[in-house]
Amino acid sequence: MNAPARKPKDYATDQEVRWCPGCGDYAILKGVQKTLADIQADPDQTVFISGIGCAARFPYYMETYGFHTIHGRAAAIATGVKLSKPELDVWVVGGDGDSLSIGGNHLLHLLRRNVDVQYLLFNNEIYGLTKGQASPASRAGTRSPSTPRGSEDRPVNAALFALGAGAHFIARTGDVMQAHLVETLKQAHAHRGTSFVEILQNCIVYNDNVFGAVMDKPVQAEAQIHLEHGKPALFGADRNKALRVKPGTLSLEVITLGEGSNFSEADALVHDETDRALAGLLAEMEGPDFPVAMGVIYRKPGASFEDNHHLDSDRAGERPASDTHPLTALEAKLRQGPTWIVP
Repeated sequence: MNAPARKPKDYATDQEVRWCPGCGDYAILKGVQKTLADIQADPDQTVFISGIGCAARFPYYMETYGFHTIHGRAAAIATGVKLSKPELDVWVVGGDGDSLSIGGNHLLHLLRRNVDVQYLLFNNEIYGLTKGQASPASRAGTRSPSTPRGSEDRPVNAALFALGAGAHFIARTGDVMQAHLVETLKQAHAHRGTSFVEILQNCIVYNDNVFGAVMDKPVQAEAQIHLEHGKPALFGADRNKALRVKPGTLSLEVITLGEGSNFSEADALVHDETDRALAGLLAEMEGPDFPVAMGVIYRKPGASFEDNHHLDSDRAGERPASDTHPLTALEAKLRQGPTWIVP
């Protein structure tokens, strides 16, 4: 007799969810639990790994295995987990500060290696847990305890960072876009290799409404463009706006379609998620002149790091074939007790 299908609530723990009331993390948590139910993830084979920050409380609220690690090192820990247990389904959760500042180097190597994990970057453009300092993603002019006269730094574009690091899957979604969030996460999970998903998330206390011009429901149709592979890049409340490559250049422009216009849908850019150059142009678009790209910006399948690692190990004979192999003896020594002596 088959076991009943798991529901989103089956992936929730008995722990009290402790984020600030109104925090976007609540919506993301619900979206992730809905995603796991939709794909019928096995809790015994699923792991959530986080670093430090508001987002890093995530493993406590997921009825799966979890590891709340140290600041910026979640990507490194996840790499180790995936190499040692490649059969596990590994999800990494981090904020923009944890991921792009102290963890920037670890995230870079996770992406370039293409380790088969889902990396969810909760981007609220601020340090929330440590009380509102400017983060690497904060916009120029952001006033905070660490930048009282306004940040002078150029912010990091998370999607462009991932593209530059060699990521094979890059997507963007938002905390309040529940259906879009779930669909994006399901596509990320289906991808073999590192799936990088930037989630625009509101910090109601320290950076409230920073994405209001993009995420508020009345403006979403005009301020966002939802990308679909092989389909025209259309947007607007009446779907009468589009992107196209400006003739004679390697740049994009917004055109208006329909009566009184020189353009029709045939002039619109057709999204090709395998085009890396196009991905760069889409990733850096921002208002008010351009809509923000949402959905899968770039996807190009490639061999995962752990597949190559274990293949190379097999070829080199590094995986012990018998109990007399030196590596087998060493492992037995390491596991024989809390202390050991090497003669």
